[in-house]
Amino acid sequence: MLKYQQIALDIERMIETEQLKRGVKLPVLEALMKEFEVSKSTITKALDLLEKKGVIYQVRGSGIFVRGHKRKGFLSLISNQGFKDSLEEFDITSEVLELKIVQPERYVRDALDLPEGAEAHYVKRIRYINGKTLCVENSYYSKELIPYLNKEIVTGSIFHYITEGLKLQIGFSDMYLQVGKLTEEEAGYLQLKSGDPKLSAETIFHLNNGKPFDYSMITYNYEQSQFYVQSGSYLR
Repeated sequence: MLKYQQIALDIERMIETEQLKRGVKLPVLEALMKEFEVSKSTITKALDLLEKKGVIYQVRGSGIFVRGHKRKGFLSLISNQGFKDSLEEFDITSEVLELKIVQPERYVRDALDLPEGAEAHYVKRIRYINGKTLCVENSYYSKELIPYLNKEIVTGSIFHYITEGLKLQIGFSDMYLQVGKLTEEEAGYLQLKSGDPKLSAETIFHLNNGKPFDYSMITYNYEQSQFYVQSGSYLR
């Protein structure tokens, strides 16, 4: 994690724990530079990141202010942090159903910009929140970019391994949402009934250099999942 990303995370946690309340004005740049012992450009990058995430807002001529806090238990649809960071106040665990190296189908290769014959790690997991099923996840990780995965890694946070273990920087994602009904197989994994409602999220995650590294299809348990979107500043 880069320094500006860590600073943004520290400020966001202060907001979430209500050390910084809604409407509070943040210290000026010079004070933040002194507090975190970094350059002006680093602080500016951290604040830009927080503004894009909808955590703070700027009023020209007045300063930078804190927006409202997110509700606990709600998953951001525009965050690339992963479940463990987004829901850090809850016990998030994983049950690994499959982990193998495959030559993915064309639609996965297209999403990951892989040539025919290229390999990917296929991971199938059930994610739990406080012991209850949250979602079933089918993911493909480009073997070129993520050379190694094992059961210990995929039982925990794969994104934490990518950022801290491989020292790669996660950049952005493209997400496609679809509402439907659970198949019998999906219902079995989520401990629900076939035909119950579902929200499926098809997501392509990219590194900060633009290369796609993860194609995921996640089907959520409607009884346990709640979502929010906090937009950034409106630009005309």
